[in-house]
Amino acid sequence: MLNEFLIAAALMGGLGVILAIVLAFADKKFYVWEDPRIDQVEQMLPLANCGACGCPGCRAFAEKAVHGEISPGRCTVNSPSGIAKIAAFLQVDAGSHEKRVARLACAGGTNVAVQQSHYAGLESCRAAALVSGGGKGCSWGCLGLGDCERVCEFHAIDMDVNGLPVVTESKCTACGDCVDICPKVLFSLHGVSHRLWVSCKNLLNGELAAAECEVACTACGRCAADAPAGLVTIVNNLAVVDYSRNSKASAVPTQRCPTGAIVWIDEKRGPVKGLDAKKITRKSPRPVELAELPNSAARSSHNSMTERSR
Repeated sequence: MLNEFLIAAALMGGLGVILAIVLAFADKKFYVWEDPRIDQVEQMLPLANCGACGCPGCRAFAEKAVHGEISPGRCTVNSPSGIAKIAAFLQVDAGSHEKRVARLACAGGTNVAVQQSHYAGLESCRAAALVSGGGKGCSWGCLGLGDCERVCEFHAIDMDVNGLPVVTESKCTACGDCVDICPKVLFSLHGVSHRLWVSCKNLLNGELAAAECEVACTACGRCAADAPAGLVTIVNNLAVVDYSRNSKASAVPTQRCPTGAIVWIDEKRGPVKGLDAKKITRKSPRPVELAELPNSAARSSHNSMTERSR
């Protein structure tokens, strides 16, 4: 009995020694050294894991920064002092990269845009869009059910009283979640210097667009005429800004816009319309039906454009 016990103990002890030797060898053979600075740089980051820098998370950014593959300034969510701290720690140039934010190409809240029908169902833009486009007169307009607000983990989007998303630049990390969730593809990511902005995607022309929304672009061309050559053009009945010419941008093209569809986004005040823009005082939902389109031929044209957009 005692001999059996000793034999078993010896076998177990020998097996333990063998396994320890194997593990020690494997640890030495497959050891991957990791620069301890990675942990330190990671702690200097916002730890938002937003992906605005192009990396899948702050840990990946820290690894690239330590290896010299990315500059500290590429993290546009970090504060200037935080960027400078990382640059000093790594003894590299901070680099400069423009912060990007989400912009919304619609200003058609309930007080200015026609609601063609009432949607009753799941409180979701994506769900509403599956039911005849969501019920809004403008086929391109924001449905206002707040999918973008709910998906934003950084609380950078709030719905206003007229059912429109409002982006807070200082909180926006350009993660792109609002871009992905919007069924009308109204959000896009832009550098904060892109302040001349067209708050509309309606492709109807003139009175047809205005009949659906009081702040729609009517393709009048005044903004294009007042802007430096090539900065603003009219494409498919809609004003389009060429952001490669951003250095020439100013608020001048907004001044004669009759509907206020093209705006200058002030850093503190938000969208600012031009002097000639129609003043909107209505706060309650706009009491206009699709039947108020100019005539039956116009309504037929509207329906044709709507089908082509889908």
